[in-house]
Amino acid sequence: MPLVPTGELVARAATEHGCVTAFNVITLEHAEGTVAGAEAAGRPAILQISENAVRYHGGRLGPLALAAAAVARSGTVDIALHLDHVTDVELLHQAADAGFSSVMFDAGALPYAENVAATASAARWAHEAGLWLEAELGYVGGKPGSPASAHAAGVRTDPAEAADYVARTGVDALAVAVGSSHAMTERSASLDHALIERLREAVPVPLVLHGSSGVPDDELRAAVRAGMVKINVGTALNVALTRAVRDVLEKEPTLTDPRKYLGPARDAVAATVHDFLTVLAV
Repeated sequence: MPLVPTGELVARAATEHGCVTAFNVITLEHAEGTVAGAEAAGRPAILQISENAVRYHGGRLGPLALAAAAVARSGTVDIALHLDHVTDVELLHQAADAGFSSVMFDAGALPYAENVAATASAARWAHEAGLWLEAELGYVGGKPGSPASAHAAGVRTDPAEAADYVARTGVDALAVAVGSSHAMTERSASLDHALIERLREAVPVPLVLHGSSGVPDDELRAAVRAGMVKINVGTALNVALTRAVRDVLEKEPTLTDPRKYLGPARDAVAATVHDFLTVLAV
């Protein structure tokens, strides 16, 4: 199937008062497993490649993006391609030519006024290039340089500031800090659902939840009901993939054929994607 623009999937989810889930891609197995899991669930999904993943691949965006796009086109459900957590403007400017329909531009480490100026500039460029742009306001825990806890004072997104930010930057979606944290390997996060509702009322664009791997099923469903439209999942895929590889190699420590352990790892990613998409079919 052709790639579907991220903005279309998000708009569709918002109209249906549901969500669309985005899954981080680091390797080909992530992409193949995600599409397989989405097909099994009969649900659309977004393949997203982060700036950190690009850095892992030697700073080259093209090879992984082309591979992910090819996997998406071979699938039987709607799949979009998204470039995530971009801080490098040069990388942002590669997005359209690399086949992405959307980018998350992350100027969250800057003071508010500088964040607004940088994000507004990114949004203008993105819209001229035909791209949908997501940004973040507040501090989702778990990232280098952010406060240690997603529950620390002052880290959560303020609704009035969020409304001002969206008006001044012109972004198409806003990731907000409501209690989730990046890189969680246990699903124990507690979200502020009242804050999500206030943000939904204050902000005229779709809301995005980062750090969803650490959020329990009931909390995720409640977050969608409260107003979250795009749900980002990354670490949970890595946990499943790594566990599968470890299980195989512990049973067969002399194994050298990567297909023997990467195949089960890909299947584990697919099962995890299927589980999230089933939970979020609310």
